Amino acid sequence: MTAASMGGPWRHAAQVGSVLGTVWRNPELRRTQIALAAFHCAEWSVWIAMLLVAYEHGGATASGIVAVVQLVPAALFAPFAATLAERRRPARVLVWGYVAQAAAMGATAAVLLVHGPFVAVVACGAVAATAVTITRPTMAVLVPALARHPADLTAANVVTGANEAVTMLVGPAVTGVVLALAAPGAVFGLMGVLVLLGAVVVAPIRGPRPSSVPGAPAPFWPAGFGAVAREPATRRLVGIVGAEYVTLGMLDVLYVVLALAVLDMGASGAGYLNAAFGLGGAVGIVVTASLVGRRRLMPAVLTGLVVWAAAFAVLAAWPTVGGALLLLAVAGGARSLVDVGSRTLLQRTSPPNVLAGVFGVLEGLQAAALALGSLLAPLVIAVLGGRAAVLTVGLLLPALALTGGRRLLALDASAHVPVVELALLRSLRLFADLPAPELEALARDLRPMSAVPGEAIVTQGEVGDRYYAIADGTLEAIEDGIATRTMGRGDGFGEIALLRDIPRTATVRAITPAHLFALDRAPFVEAVTGHPATRRFAAAITAERLSEAPASS
Repeated sequence: MTAASMGGPWRHAAQVGSVLGTVWRNPELRRTQIALAAFHCAEWSVWIAMLLVAYEHGGATASGIVAVVQLVPAALFAPFAATLAERRRPARVLVWGYVAQAAAMGATAAVLLVHGPFVAVVACGAVAATAVTITRPTMAVLVPALARHPADLTAANVVTGANEAVTMLVGPAVTGVVLALAAPGAVFGLMGVLVLLGAVVVAPIRGPRPSSVPGAPAPFWPAGFGAVAREPATRRLVGIVGAEYVTLGMLDVLYVVLALAVLDMGASGAGYLNAAFGLGGAVGIVVTASLVGRRRLMPAVLTGLVVWAAAFAVLAAWPTVGGALLLLAVAGGARSLVDVGSRTLLQRTSPPNVLAGVFGVLEGLQAAALALGSLLAPLVIAVLGGRAAVLTVGLLLPALALTGGRRLLALDASAHVPVVELALLRSLRLFADLPAPELEALARDLRPMSAVPGEAIVTQGEVGDRYYAIADGTLEAIEDGIATRTMGRGDGFGEIALLRDIPRTATVRAITPAHLFALDRAPFVEAVTGHPATRRFAAAITAERLSEAPASS
């Protein structure tokens, strides 16, 4: 094999390593992913355990009813749960969401282990399933705020997709081992402890301030609904992900049908088929890693839809055990591509001040879509048969997604909201009181720049023409040759020269490799002086720093 022929695999491996390294080097993103792995394992494990309990209580009919009972409250609660991340610090909401999930799982375990009434088991399980809806909308707001560079957002979404795919494989495997050794209550107890550990892991994260105005009355109707209704791009992307979850709900049923009625694999075959799909999603990180840094993501989403449809079409025509395992793995990888691309575009296109609300609507839609898919699958199987149902799963998602036609290809053009830059500005106390439209306008005017150790960003005595916000790295301010303070992510400098129209009062030099965003004088002065609360705060910190010895830049 020549070096040239090996270039593709090595290049993909390097992309994967770069994506994982990007997230791992960011301590806060690393913490969110570790906790998210615990969350996903618990989510899959308790779902399987609950359906098993229901099946033992009343067969397949009871399993279907319990699935709906679990999902409907979650679907109704999710849009309202998302407003928590708009009105409270998202990092705190994430912690308490995990604590609520752990408590509900622990209560379910207790009822099961003491052989309590089945209704109480289902009720506690429904509370756990409802609490789960807090996590993803909150993460959708928190992750952009923790990203150091715009490309970090896509990298974090890629790792999140791989995280979910791997735990889709690991969670059921762990559940199988636990169930082989103990009762279903042990699954709930173990997963409750795991989620609680996740809460401990993310507890040190401070994160951004809430996006809503402090003291503003809570809206009667979550703003996410309005955003989805008003914004065509948001509506189409939410529709794609919703259709994806309809097919996933159908797949949960089809695994059993394929294993028992089509492939004659026995009862354990459903687990193998599920694992093959999860494994394909995990391997799909090699493909989704290539999305990092791309301006256009919709071509990748459409490619995933085509591969998805082809995999199920071949499976329907060629139902063999080996073929099923391989084709479900391919479909799992395609699903990862669709999911990561769609969610990243949704973060790029949704109105920033209601981003949590939009993902709350999506979370509720996912739960409703899973329930719908679980109900549709038996109907399609009864009318068309098992193999035709497989083909339906393959064609349903692309058919629903492609109803947008050329408008889908235009989604990349509308993906212009600078969510990472916006989150950075919101973390700066100087801009915290600016309304969302003004803050977004400033974010669009930011220009990225980098600095190497020892490089001076501004020099004492020179004319000031820009304000700087630090996204990553450590810098120091030097006045008259004396280092006065160090600065890092979430700090800004340069405002004194712009607001007082005086030369720079200090030199600011990079200590470590640094990434910053620069804002020109005109938009900075207009934003700061045009908003009373921001103007007063800017005047106060300018006067304070000029009176300090030493002063700042």
